[in-house]
Amino acid sequence: MAAPLDPVIAQIIPLMPMRDPAIMTPQSARDSLRALAAARAAVPPPSVAEVQDIKVKGGAGPLDARVYRVGTKPAPTVVYFHGGGWVAGDLETHDRQARNLAIETGSDVVSVDYRRPPETRFPGAFEDAFSAVSDVFNRVAEFGGDARRLGVAGDSAGGNLAATTAIACRDAGIKLAAQLLVYPVVDAVGSYADARENARFPSRADNADGYFLTRATMEWFCGHYLADPADAADWRVSPLRAASLAGLAPAVVTTAWFDPLRDEGAAYARALEAAGVRVKHHEGPGLIHGYFGMGDASEAARAEAKRARADFGALLARGA
Repeated sequence: MAAPLDPVIAQIIPLMPMRDPAIMTPQSARDSLRALAAARAAVPPPSVAEVQDIKVKGGAGPLDARVYRVGTKPAPTVVYFHGGGWVAGDLETHDRQARNLAIETGSDVVSVDYRRPPETRFPGAFEDAFSAVSDVFNRVAEFGGDARRLGVAGDSAGGNLAATTAIACRDAGIKLAAQLLVYPVVDAVGSYADARENARFPSRADNADGYFLTRATMEWFCGHYLADPADAADWRVSPLRAASLAGLAPAVVTTAWFDPLRDEGAAYARALEAAGVRVKHHEGPGLIHGYFGMGDASEAARAEAKRARADFGALLARGA
């Protein structure tokens, strides 16, 4: 039997942004996510040794990025992509998540501010993500310094970018040590509006509404990211549809029980495993989409996120 919704999380849900796509605009989504991050300004962020704003190569020019360093000794390097439905989110909204990732994995984390829709639609964000990872790989001496311990990570839409970038890295001969996919989007065919496609993943009905991220909001996100709905079948949008997942980096996949994306994330973990990829899947009992950002309030969220980051750190330490 599934664990009940964490009572602390239940109290947080009414305070969460981006819950009503009927009145949401790209700018309001961005503003509300920034406001949520700003509301925590009085709480000191997790401390790292150094934070540096830099530029990395994107698909159409330089991108803003932020490096979090935990020390001066050689370390793994992680390229991190923030969530926000491809439309919202930035370096500020996910600053604490990037800090925790650096601290708990002992890595240099490079958080990338990729281009967002509707100003730049697919494949812009994917091209930025892959270009950024390629650039960091080629300049790894400036970061953790060890090309054998390079990983990708991301949450939600950022998890989608991490997953698709991992496939592109395999195809380009860039050997990653690990990938951390936090409640990722992995199958957008039908843009969450097609009844037949939705029926493949019962969590889209079970968790369609009431748990922060809704199925309708996912439909809204896809409508902004994809200029052509047919692009959803492209593996660069839906990695679960890739021709082959063999040879990909070992993966840590997290899902949340009360999340419309739960079942597609679990399906991706199974598909990776079936392709011979080493996988650890954290199911997120009692939790919702976005729980990696709720660790200050919810002990259940904090503990589950720490377990996933520990597994990811162990893969990075082992190296490619």
